Amino acid sequence: MKPAPFAYARARSLEHAIELLGESEARVLAGGQSLMATLNMRLSSPHLLVDINHIHGLSEITRRGAAVEIGALVRHAQAENSELIRREAPLIARALPHVGHPAIRNRGTVCGSVAFADPAAELPACLLALGGEVEMAGANGRRVVKADEFFRGLFETALEPSEVLTAIRVPAATPDTRVGFAEFSRRLGDYAIAGLAACARAYPNGLGDVRLAFFGLGVTPVRARLAETALTGTLDEERVATAVAALEQDLTPHDDVQASGKLKKHLAGVLLRRVIQQLAEPL
Repeated sequence: MKPAPFAYARARSLEHAIELLGESEARVLAGGQSLMATLNMRLSSPHLLVDINHIHGLSEITRRGAAVEIGALVRHAQAENSELIRREAPLIARALPHVGHPAIRNRGTVCGSVAFADPAAELPACLLALGGEVEMAGANGRRVVKADEFFRGLFETALEPSEVLTAIRVPAATPDTRVGFAEFSRRLGDYAIAGLAACARAYPNGLGDVRLAFFGLGVTPVRARLAETALTGTLDEERVATAVAALEQDLTPHDDVQASGKLKKHLAGVLLRRVIQQLAEPL
């Protein structure tokens, strides 16, 4: 299929992009790996595409204080090859090889995946598990939204139509950081049938600050809060079993074309056991 007719504009600056977005029904074009597919299937029909690829300063991965910042134009492949990401954002490093295929990762952007907010995508769940935040810029200036408040519904986020997502930030790993990641998909690179991104902190008496973000099991990434509470403390088989049992209340996956809700919930328990093993190990 071919997309509906649309106009194209190359933004000269962030301010120019915001101006263009405010003038017409428009969409931001960065990597375009999700956008072009929705255009071709006519699931999206904007009047204008605003290309931000030539805006200076949006393609950097930097350490800012206690956080790692990933700019809006950082490609998946760039992040995958970044020593800073491997060292200080290890959960994202573990997830990136599962994102699409190499051709997609060469062009697609980390922030674009977050902005698109596919509920079966890896990076939105990683952002949620890490307790990260999203920075956006619009006509009224810049604002920051925590990941827990950013994902609002199916492909729906706190990003306004006239705003540009400029960066995401996640806490930099410390010696007591523990992370885990696993997913089930039919083939490597396919969207996940079910997946789990997790982060915790190691204390002398066991794990604390546990955050479990499941993906592919709801209309957004889903925090399993009862399971998080169950895993707080010294890990043993009884605590693990309690956490897995808590998923019955934490998760309510629906049937879809890939699997039934019942199967997805079973897979969630398998994933949790696998990820718990990772959380028990130092980075």
